[in-house]
Amino acid sequence: MSTTEPACYSTPAAAALRVERLPFRSVPHQSRLFLEYLEDPTSLRRFYPEAVRAHPELAARASRVLEAYKADRAAVCDALAGANARWGAGSETRENLRRLRSPESVAVVTGQQTGLFTGPLYTIYKALSAVKLAACLTARGTEAVPVFWMATEDHDWEEVQSAQIIACDGRLAGVALPGGLHREGEQVGGVRLDESVEEAITRLFALVPASEFLPDVERLVRESYRPGRTFGESFARMLSGLTARYGLVLLDPTDAPLKRLAAPLYSEAARLGPEIAAATDARSRELVEAGYHAQVHTSPDSFPLFLIDDGARRALTRTRAGRYRAKGTEHEWTAEELSALALEEPERFSPNVTLRAVVQDYLLPTIAYFGGAAEVAYFAQTAESYRVLGRPATPILHRASLTVVERRAGRTLERYGLRLEDFFGGLDPVIARVVEGHLGTEVASALTRADETVRGALDELQAKLRDFDPTLGDALDGGRRKIAHQLDGLRARFHRAQMQRDRAVLRQLERASTALYPEKSLQERHVNITSLLARHGLYAVEWLHDAIDLSTNDHLIVHL
Repeated sequence: MSTTEPACYSTPAAAALRVERLPFRSVPHQSRLFLEYLEDPTSLRRFYPEAVRAHPELAARASRVLEAYKADRAAVCDALAGANARWGAGSETRENLRRLRSPESVAVVTGQQTGLFTGPLYTIYKALSAVKLAACLTARGTEAVPVFWMATEDHDWEEVQSAQIIACDGRLAGVALPGGLHREGEQVGGVRLDESVEEAITRLFALVPASEFLPDVERLVRESYRPGRTFGESFARMLSGLTARYGLVLLDPTDAPLKRLAAPLYSEAARLGPEIAAATDARSRELVEAGYHAQVHTSPDSFPLFLIDDGARRALTRTRAGRYRAKGTEHEWTAEELSALALEEPERFSPNVTLRAVVQDYLLPTIAYFGGAAEVAYFAQTAESYRVLGRPATPILHRASLTVVERRAGRTLERYGLRLEDFFGGLDPVIARVVEGHLGTEVASALTRADETVRGALDELQAKLRDFDPTLGDALDGGRRKIAHQLDGLRARFHRAQMQRDRAVLRQLERASTALYPEKSLQERHVNITSLLARHGLYAVEWLHDAIDLSTNDHLIVHL
């Protein structure tokens, strides 16, 4: 074994971290397709032709990736170097870009929408997953560079305009930029910030608890998000600052040089638009017939590219006459006309979800992509775009998934013998468990004895009634249900009354629930990285990096 091999695995001990694993089958709201993919991706090669069981298998496909890669690598790297320099990239990123110029190097890619202050925590987990795998592959002899694809072309402002944190009073609080900054259909990366961003930053740092770490964190945020900058640039500056030591390379697909480099693929996708639409729609039906779900809505009349018209990103759909029209416009084109236009003016086009990954892997020598559960699902549909365009489908790996347990929440868990999964059913069952197991044990025991006594007495009575007259035994069923309902209601009232007496305990449980499973979903889907940075400093990013374990697909519970 190579002495550098530990780079492939987590090093929680180095940061004094305790990390637990939780299989995704224990996490609510997971799709069958996602769970089966996690357990054995190769069993689904019908939908994921390049699936691998584990990341060490990726090295074997490096030669195929490099053989299929036809883009002008030097021009791509020149564009990336210029953009990353504008975003304040450091020496580690410059070194990784130098390495990416080598014809023997590959890219480990991930990406996400450009959320406010980098958006939910899983954005950071994606970036660090790519960083860690690139280091692992390089240590094993496959030169790899981590690249983050910023979804600046997306036009859904509502999804990116806000950020949530755990406030100093323990509640989930949010800050947002005004909706008026964004014009309907405008690509979010190009939204120009005004003074409202300074107001949002001021509110953000008024919500988080005071600490010695705040000046450094606030400096990073204010230096990244300034009036006059675009939303995409601000995101890039903050993510670049957070990952500087790892040399993460950022990519903005709206960058003009990259648009020009992608033009041949845009043109080919436009020419084959009807075939791509038919194939992905057929794949959607195939998934449903196999008992899975189609993550992305498809239609045989769709088109793999959006048209940028008057600053808005407009979907193209096929008319009855077989031509294509952009939503809200009257002009129509044939697929061939759009193909020619895409080659001449690529800046007027943007890939839809079924083509985006193909464009990514046309521009980059991608050996693997890290995505979330939804991306894993829609890659089953995207594979058809790769096939129609004659390109190898990229393996998708599930990004690291973490719940961070900070000290206060950790003490609550330990004090009452709770686990993260206890909160999956909501707060009421947690309160019931704490009341009956810790606060009101005598009353709880009395209620349990009463319940058992009543049930036993009713069982005996029902048996005798049935012996005497079966209809009388059956008649008791309704009464039993009413009695059980009354006892359950009395128990619930007892729980509430006990919590009214122990308000401090109730607050502890409420804070733990909000911190660990906010709004009945995983922490990583809501909480912004500034929530952790304010409490633990910028070094928290290194802890998260160390906690990520490439050897497992389980959800990780990280105790800080």
